[in-house]
Amino acid sequence: MRGTKPFLLYTGRTPNGRKASVYLEELKAAYGIDYDVHKIDISQGTQKEPWFLAMNPNGRIPVLVDRTRGDFAVFETAAILLYLAQRCDREEKFWFDPVREQEEYSVMLQWTFWAHGGLGPMQGQSNHFQRFAPEDIPYAKKRYLDETERLFGVLQLRLAERDFLAGPGRGRYTLADINAFPWIAGHAFAGVENLERWPGLNAWFQRIYGREQVQKGMEVPSP
Repeated sequence: MRGTKPFLLYTGRTPNGRKASVYLEELKAAYGIDYDVHKIDISQGTQKEPWFLAMNPNGRIPVLVDRTRGDFAVFETAAILLYLAQRCDREEKFWFDPVREQEEYSVMLQWTFWAHGGLGPMQGQSNHFQRFAPEDIPYAKKRYLDETERLFGVLQLRLAERDFLAGPGRGRYTLADINAFPWIAGHAFAGVENLERWPGLNAWFQRIYGREQVQKGMEVPSP
């Protein structure tokens, strides 16, 4: 795909895809950094085609291509967020300096990797067994829904007296929040009707969803 914008995002309307587009929208508003979008239809297996596997051998979205560095490709959402932070977020509006703010940077990474390795996989399995499994397996549906709700409880513990996952005091909005938000936004799809049982998490969700850039990023790519 040809274009003049510095970044090209190969993505779809999934939680992992939306993490990247939300951050790109935040960077666009903060610094004027723009990007193109190439919609990938995962239902058609496009992400398994050779041209895509050349960028990401794991065959998953999203993939970010940095045109300013010879079409350098980055896959894995956490890696994409960190790459964009290091390349573009020079005023550290959405992350922490890893040298000057080592502890806060570490906390941000801890919550980012927690969501990447726990919340996402478990909620993703709940999505699958609730919505897509070719046969009804009550044990699997209950197991993954229960684990998703347990992980929501972990976020509640963190957010009971905080506004955001990382940062001093009540925290500030960072990559850790951007990384977790799209999964929480899909709670109903996973079988969690609402967030009322977790008031701190619910307040956090509403706080982030109120951001214009988040709303824009959640609509990428357009239907």
